[in-house]
Amino acid sequence: MGRDRWHEVEEAGALVVARHWPVRFDLAVVTVLPRGGRRFLAHQVRQDMWRALQGLRGFVPAVRVTRTAEGLEVVAGGEVRGRFDRAHAEARIAAVLDDEANRARWQRRAR
Repeated sequence: MGRDRWHEVEEAGALVVARHWPVRFDLAVVTVLPRGGRRFLAHQVRQDMWRALQGLRGFVPAVRVTRTAEGLEVVAGGEVRGRFDRAHAEARIAAVLDDEANRARWQRRAR
């Protein structure tokens, strides 16, 4: 567990950042980004996703980053303790992942 109480675990070739272990993805959105630093990218995606969903009661964010031939596959989502509108929550995560300003910032800093 990291110094900020986040688990950073290498699992089957992927870096997983999560508050609780074992990680659970009740909701998840996938995107592919160009190659870069996985650890920094995972934490930045987690922070931006948290800001977008902090009003979702019982939300515990998690991010999995895997190197692929196309770049970095990012799975963003996490656990939700309680009932929630999956489509709405996943649309908000997708908006964070698809935002060009976010993607540019992540790429600039994740070298």
